[in-house]
Amino acid sequence: MSQKILIIEDDKFLRELIAKKLMKEGYDIEEAIDGEEGLKKIGEVNPDLVLLDLILPGIDGFQVLKEAKENHKTENIPVVILSNLGQKDEIEKGLNLGAVDFLIKAHFTPEEIVEKIKLVLAKNK
Repeated sequence: MSQKILIIEDDKFLRELIAKKLMKEGYDIEEAIDGEEGLKKIGEVNPDLVLLDLILPGIDGFQVLKEAKENHKTENIPVVILSNLGQKDEIEKGLNLGAVDFLIKAHFTPEEIVEKIKLVLAKNK
């Protein structure tokens, strides 16, 4: 059975680009365009991994991460942050809230993001 990845990203171009690359690798993809929808989908689809943007309409990514980690049903789902934010304190905050990795959008190509996701999923099998 293929692994499910939830992409919470409001940038349609980036979200679809990453989704396409992951689908080519055989993953099932769920998408959410804001924090509220993202949180709802984490609970509903129980993904194997969440790729989370921090700057989202409504509830921001930090809040999504915090709430997902506080819920016993979703606390063990690995979350990889993908953001334009990249200050040391933001990275620390994300990791302290329970993210397994923090990728800065400008530093990674979509292919590299897919590779990172594969590594995280391999570790969590």
